[in-house]
Amino acid sequence: MPTATVTPPTATPPTVAGRRTLGALLLIPAVAALLLWVFAWPAARIAPRDLPVGVAGPAAAAGAVEQRLGRHEGAFEVHRYEDAAAARAAVEARDVYGAVVVSPGGTELLTASAGSPAVAALLREAVAAQAPGGAPVEVTDVVAAPAGDPRGAVLGASLLPLALVGAATGVATVLLGLRGARAAAALTGAATLAGLVGAAVAHSWLGALAGDWWAEAGVVGLTVLAIGATFAGLATLVGKPGFGLAALLTILLGNAYSGLSSAPELLPTAVGTLGQWLPPGAAISALRSVSAFDGAAAAGPLLVLSLWAAAGLLATALGARRRRPAPTAAPTAPPVPAQAG
Repeated sequence: MPTATVTPPTATPPTVAGRRTLGALLLIPAVAALLLWVFAWPAARIAPRDLPVGVAGPAAAAGAVEQRLGRHEGAFEVHRYEDAAAARAAVEARDVYGAVVVSPGGTELLTASAGSPAVAALLREAVAAQAPGGAPVEVTDVVAAPAGDPRGAVLGASLLPLALVGAATGVATVLLGLRGARAAAALTGAATLAGLVGAAVAHSWLGALAGDWWAEAGVVGLTVLAIGATFAGLATLVGKPGFGLAALLTILLGNAYSGLSSAPELLPTAVGTLGQWLPPGAAISALRSVSAFDGAAAAGPLLVLSLWAAAGLLATALGARRRRPAPTAAPTAPPVPAQAG
């Protein structure tokens, strides 16, 4: 009876195994350095950069305040207003983060902690330090943060879960093999449900949002759709590497550069600008607008989210059409030979 010959597994040459080990050892610190640079570097460079603030009051007194603010070169972008009412309206419209109102009775600082608790605190310190003779400065929070989230911590902590939900939606759509209209319906339906659940949790339960409930649900849903469509679209166009590219844009850079814990104007200029063109940064700006400012200054962020969503859905449709296999021609039957009569 013949015996079967068992071929031993081919061993990896020591040089190849060593190179792989060395590569893995070098990759880990490289990834750690990248993550620290992306997240920690902007946080280490927090400072006002052309931060929009207002000044109102008599020309001489307002000019003195503007001059004192101008000592910090490049820190503040000062807007002049005729009186306290105009300055308050500018704060409520999100034209400025705060305003200094000078009157014969003293100095008043108007802030909007709902727009950014970090900026409100920064303005309090800056204006108090520059008050002539250490005079007291009255602080009025024109648009206060919601009582359920006075420091903006809950809103900030909600951004990463929203990004992960969007990513999971896009990945699931691709892995389930959905294409064309079915993929668009799945992405849109999942985003709609996520928006309703997100508003129910953040607004109705936690009290971190305080604006129109349906507007907040719409922003949450549009955020999930923008991120989910980006994952699905890139993966449909270029394959699995598209997942990595989408994660880099919407989760890694998007969250690190969003300014959720501070403000875009407190980040390095290029980082703050880029962050507002990525879905997480646009989402946090839009949520702040619809939650506390009656939708003021929400048009730009909503346009950014809509563009990401539309581009992702279009890429999903085009990629599915490009990858669709060509129809196979039906085999033709061989001719039947004629029989001799």
